[in-house]
Amino acid sequence: MNAGSESEAKRRKHKKGHHGGSKGPKPPTGPASGDPVFGQPTLSPDPTSFKNPVTDANEPDVAGVQAVPQPAGGAAEPVLTLAQVYGSKGAAITQAIVKAGQIVFHSVGDTGSATGPQTQSLVADKMVSDFTEASQADVPSFFYHLGDVVYYFGEGTYYYDQFFEPYRMYPAPILGIAGNHDGIVYPKDPEPTLDAYLTNFCAATAVASPDAGGLVRTTMIQPGVYYTFDAPFVRILGLYSNVLEDPGVISDQDGLYPTLDQRQITFLTTALGRIKSEAYAGAVIIAMHHPPYTGGIEHGGSPLMLQDIDNACTAAGVWPHAVFSGHSHNYQRYTRTVNGFQIPYMVAGCGGHSPLSQMRTTVRTPYVIDSTLTLESYDDTDYGYLRVIVNAQTMTIEFHPESDGGTTKTPNDKVTINLAARTAS
Repeated sequence: MNAGSESEAKRRKHKKGHHGGSKGPKPPTGPASGDPVFGQPTLSPDPTSFKNPVTDANEPDVAGVQAVPQPAGGAAEPVLTLAQVYGSKGAAITQAIVKAGQIVFHSVGDTGSATGPQTQSLVADKMVSDFTEASQADVPSFFYHLGDVVYYFGEGTYYYDQFFEPYRMYPAPILGIAGNHDGIVYPKDPEPTLDAYLTNFCAATAVASPDAGGLVRTTMIQPGVYYTFDAPFVRILGLYSNVLEDPGVISDQDGLYPTLDQRQITFLTTALGRIKSEAYAGAVIIAMHHPPYTGGIEHGGSPLMLQDIDNACTAAGVWPHAVFSGHSHNYQRYTRTVNGFQIPYMVAGCGGHSPLSQMRTTVRTPYVIDSTLTLESYDDTDYGYLRVIVNAQTMTIEFHPESDGGTTKTPNDKVTINLAARTAS
């Protein structure tokens, strides 16, 4: 935070009261049933201001990458299922999805707004409108967040304004991966990297969050900041690409980042290998915050991280049907051709953080970058989100801008992947 003694005192008071010192989070007891709670029971108007304004924008960032916390249980491939996320109702919910023949979910990143709730609320409100569908099969089952839940530093004091309040009416689970701002700390901060993220997204059980300010959404139960999320018809392999502005990093990269190790590469190779050994026929998505490719003016791609992912895919003999990322504050869709497979690489960093990021150049799409990569579509003027529909044969990824309003159901861009043929159209 800024150097003022009053602001520093408030920060320390919050941390002592909400995070229990250096011994880790001690959230209060959750609902008596032990089951998760999502949206508020009654409607309320969107806020017009923050209770805890962002005051740390001018603090220096950390000097380098931060160590990645060990996942719960210590398995090479930590796994979380949709049934677990829904608690005692999980089995019935997953059975209903299978019977319906498809699953629908949301995904976007960079939702935290440092200047006020307005832009974030626009996206959240339109996402909530997707729950008013004629068919239950079209209603989203969860929201997979692509990182940067809060800005600028991942402190618990920002979670009420930038997470719990904007999504108070979202009636489904919210899980995902952490972004660089979620893990970043500044030099005088006594808390470790990802402290508040672990409290709110990686709790052992679904309990009331110390950062929720009395709102009912309980904590998520992710096993860690990298893990497999297994839902009917789809598996999402989530990676944590660390705290640098650029590039994304998931390994030590042959000693370049000695703070790190090869755990995430082992995880990815193991998860992909299990997909092959099980002859898994559903959609496979790899997700990370930093994009492998981006044309936005504020960030570049992460070619060494992409090489790590490619090496894991090659070793396992399995490639994803799509790759999701955020970080660049706009929408972009690329098609990459690998071994004859057409793989969409999605950038969805337009979840509410202001301002939006313009593209480096204005081009007519589709724009062929090289023989393996084409920029198919982009939108650098709208906030919005992805709506993903997966069945046994296909996965369709739609981009819905908030500017269309809550009654507009037609996406501004979409791509459909044939899961067996590995073609995108």
